[in-house]
Amino acid sequence: KVPQAGYAIKGLWISGLQRKINLQNAMFPFKLVDSLWKSRKIITAFKPDVVIGTGGFASGPLLQMANSMNIPTLIQEQNSFPGITNKLLGKKAHSICVAYENLERFFSKNKMCLTGNPVRQDLIDIDSKREQAIEYFKLDPNKKTLLVLGGSLGARRINQLIEKSRTNIISQEVQIIWQCGKLYFEEYKKYEAHNIQVVPFIEKMDLVYAAADIIISRAGASSVSELCIVGKP
Repeated sequence: KVPQAGYAIKGLWISGLQRKINLQNAMFPFKLVDSLWKSRKIITAFKPDVVIGTGGFASGPLLQMANSMNIPTLIQEQNSFPGITNKLLGKKAHSICVAYENLERFFSKNKMCLTGNPVRQDLIDIDSKREQAIEYFKLDPNKKTLLVLGGSLGARRINQLIEKSRTNIISQEVQIIWQCGKLYFEEYKKYEAHNIQVVPFIEKMDLVYAAADIIISRAGASSVSELCIVGKP
């Protein structure tokens, strides 16, 4: 999605700490130093006016370096319970955009701004796209459509549920759009059939939401926010 929008991705050699003693944890100090050094080079070359972090270990080195270089930083906290990275970065961040109220126990009240989570603009009005969506996905307008969303990588438990229940679902005159994720596509593509579309990833999310009558989805922060906008059961 990012390259399609015209932005280059520059990766950092960083990973989260594991809950057990292993080689990956032993490498963490080296990864951190390397990522801080590379973050400084990226910031120096790019010359940003502000640096934004959305949580997770990948945001840590970049925002830490930006803070040390006196560049304004902003954190976008998607969840009602922040991860350790945002808790640490929040101490020096200039602004913290939160999706839920009552996060004063984690962040300074003076820094917080209740914004909610950003959602795709094209989801605001999906009702008008219903006919277009049915045609785009080649659906039967006389049948109910079940949309299954496991995120871009997929969700194993959701995939196992649909695999087990698909025959029963289809028998009730329901058609399925099954986004199984790129990690599981090779395993589940064999279930592609007349009333089952199995795909690794969906580009036209506005249309697939418009086509859906009911949705089974993983509960990621962005997904929950989108489902609130869409208003489908």
